[in-house]
Amino acid sequence: MNRRVFMRGFAFGATGLAVGKSLWQARHGTIRKAVKFGMVREELSILEKFQLLQSLGFDGVEMDSPSDLDRDEVLAARDATELPIHGVVDSVHWQKTLSHPDAAVRAEGLAGLMTALKDAHAYGASTVLLVPAVVNKEVSYADAYRRSQAEIRKALPMAVELGVKIAFENVWNMFLLSPLECAQYVDDFESDHVGWYFDVGNVVNYGWPEHWIRTLGHRILKLDIKEYSRGKRDQEGPYAGFRVPLGEGDCDWPAVTAALAEIGYEGWATAEIPGGDRTRLAEIARRMDNILPT
Repeated sequence: MNRRVFMRGFAFGATGLAVGKSLWQARHGTIRKAVKFGMVREELSILEKFQLLQSLGFDGVEMDSPSDLDRDEVLAARDATELPIHGVVDSVHWQKTLSHPDAAVRAEGLAGLMTALKDAHAYGASTVLLVPAVVNKEVSYADAYRRSQAEIRKALPMAVELGVKIAFENVWNMFLLSPLECAQYVDDFESDHVGWYFDVGNVVNYGWPEHWIRTLGHRILKLDIKEYSRGKRDQEGPYAGFRVPLGEGDCDWPAVTAALAEIGYEGWATAEIPGGDRTRLAEIARRMDNILPT
């Protein structure tokens, strides 16, 4: 991920809102929108799905690992459409967590991470999304911290060799519940091959995304985009808060984009919400354009 001092020499003035708008206009095109490949719910070939996303204005896509998709077919679709696969999601991180008390299960989780790193390299992706640990009745916070870091360190040499970064995502896993902890967790590795995959919507239940962005700063490698409504949460339960369209919840998107501008973020913003057919995906693209600078 390219990081550089944002808009050197820019003459700050006028109101904060006007400055923020000018900053984003000057940085046109530095936020690239994508979706998870599994969000495409049309009965189409892999190539046709890539073509669909390209036609709707998406800049890239993120794949799962492991996957039952034919890798050669995926690569052919990528090359034919010139639609990059920017990242890979380690899809075994919930079932085979790196904080599990059973060393054999942790070993399976580590193997899954290494497979994802290899898949990312094969696809030309720059990151693997990883939920690093889960805290529960059987797994203490301290043990989750210690075990997960120990396992991830085993994968770091491969990440360095392949040129792929491991990006930790904040999810409702009862672990790393503040941005200060998240920053420290990354810094502990003393490696530029780990960072943060910041999920904007996941924070709204218990915090403010713009605060997290400023604290995590350069550690943010990529963004997951979703919405959250505290009102729906209070009326219908915690997970109901996610059932709201992008731009219609309690995420303060102008504040988020202003914070991203302050840290000089450039890169991928990937929707992680229910997908669907062409009409649904077109709606997602439109709403992403409304809330993010493009």
